Amino acid sequence: MKKPWSLSTTVRNPDRVLPFLRVLKEMEGENFDEAGQVKFQTLLIQNRLYQPTGLSVQLASYYGTAEDTMSFAKAREIFNHMVSRSKELRNDLGLRGRTSVAPLTKMGLATAKKTTGAIVITDLGNAFLKGKVDIGDVYFRFFIKWQIPNPVSNDYAGDGTYNIKPFIGTLHLINQVNLKEIKRGKNPKGLSNEEFALFSPTLVHSKDIESYSNQILQLRDAMDGKTKADQKQILKSYKREFAIRFLDSGDNSEIEKLLNNLKDYGDNAIRYFRLTRYIYIRGNGFYVDLEPRRSVEINNLLTYDNAEAIEFASKDEYFEYLSDISKPQLPWETKDKFIEIIKKLTEEIAEYEKKLNSSAQHRLDYQKLSKDALKDYANLLRSYRRDLQEQEVHQVAQDAGSVKEYIEALENIFSQEDRPIALEKYASLGLNALNDALSIKPNYPVGDDNEPTFTAPANVPDIECYYESSNAICEVTMLTGRDQWYNEGQPVMRHLRDFEDANHTKTTYCIFLAPRLHRDTVNTFWMAVKYEYEGKPQKIVPLSITQFADLLKVLPEIKKKGVFLTHQKLFELYEKIVTSSSNFENPADWLQEIPNIINFWKSEVTA
Repeated sequence: MKKPWSLSTTVRNPDRVLPFLRVLKEMEGENFDEAGQVKFQTLLIQNRLYQPTGLSVQLASYYGTAEDTMSFAKAREIFNHMVSRSKELRNDLGLRGRTSVAPLTKMGLATAKKTTGAIVITDLGNAFLKGKVDIGDVYFRFFIKWQIPNPVSNDYAGDGTYNIKPFIGTLHLINQVNLKEIKRGKNPKGLSNEEFALFSPTLVHSKDIESYSNQILQLRDAMDGKTKADQKQILKSYKREFAIRFLDSGDNSEIEKLLNNLKDYGDNAIRYFRLTRYIYIRGNGFYVDLEPRRSVEINNLLTYDNAEAIEFASKDEYFEYLSDISKPQLPWETKDKFIEIIKKLTEEIAEYEKKLNSSAQHRLDYQKLSKDALKDYANLLRSYRRDLQEQEVHQVAQDAGSVKEYIEALENIFSQEDRPIALEKYASLGLNALNDALSIKPNYPVGDDNEPTFTAPANVPDIECYYESSNAICEVTMLTGRDQWYNEGQPVMRHLRDFEDANHTKTTYCIFLAPRLHRDTVNTFWMAVKYEYEGKPQKIVPLSITQFADLLKVLPEIKKKGVFLTHQKLFELYEKIVTSSSNFENPADWLQEIPNIINFWKSEVTA
């Protein structure tokens, strides 16, 4: 029976790709035989990147030690416990290690197979480890090559039923629908989330792109002008008929299973595809469209690649293709196309500069540059465009209506679809709203629309805040249990110290935001604030998300009085919270005093 494609078994959660790759890098040059597979899995445990279920109290306690990593011997105890509980592992000790490494090899970041001898980190993998490419680049390089069928997976038969590069096929489908809407005099809008979930994961052959685009328009026409109740019934009936055709079966259980899965498959695909920066969310989050700021790249990609799968003679040939950073040759990486891209970027930048009343930046005479220099210049312009977009964000954040939107989003953070990303976004927007920052710089990757596509990488602060007289970083987390302490305690203090060292001419604070603060996290910060971290005290301000939202509520009130909240006034609050630690003998009392300090500060600034 035919089945849709799904990313759930193909790629790993983005926040685990880089740390898993770092661990594998430690083993580069070693054989990935059974002993190597066991070692890799044990190292993941040692670095607290994998925690099996069913651990005894003693074994679970190994994850709670103060050191950054547990000892290898303790990690091996945990691995042996896994083996004792699993007949599969007893018969195949390397099974879990192969499972953990599979996404890295599938994405072309590494070669780690028993048959190929030594572990090798590919050029793409090394570029990712060195920060030369980000998570979006990695996923884009993978998605333009990922296809079904392929020699690595037995999930899709090679009998002609399947023949698609899902990402490229999805781009073609959206493009076809948009072109046909334009041809009949309507505004193109991409695919609705419902349309995407139904038609994208079931697009398993490139020859169906044309017919699928026609079916989408037919469905739209059937729903046009109808009441919401009628539209709901039309869509429900259509989905069932579509599932019957796709499965070539009227089995009700299979139909329900497919339709239930498609919602998850579609949501997952949107999330991952968006990382590439080639699709863009519009219509208040209800539509998935092609990124207009990448039109040169997208148009050339669609002309170059019809989404058909490539034939490979073996798994090794397919893996070699995935890991080769030079393949395929991107069709817009020519001098003429880079000039076209740069022209569009300079036009867009000029519009931002005009809107912001900002003096125009000097432009290079790029027509004379080499191809590689043009590529670098395009990247430089994209970075500058983001700076301008952040300036626009700061201006918009001064509006009282915007502030209310940020407060509502923060107070309802658990209702957000991607909560960790949403928290970083609205914390950044809130910091922009608060006062006269020179720059609020979130470190999360963004699309060309400046919307975050994922959370900030692990080796930098979530948000950097630059002011005239002082600086700050902001670290956020949705974690509330003891894992908050492990994941955020030492890393936050390291980020703060590194930021302090890099910006030593100004006093630096760290604002730490979480739904609620775990006692172990507060205790760790307390020691750094009251005594020292790496030889010097630090200024860490632990706040709940609710407390941060309360700070924002001050703004509409004082704006009505024509008062502007300066950063000096905000840093007075931070300093009071930090220095109050000396008044208490334990961190719990300090934490309980923080709301009182905030309330007193609020009464002062609103008086």
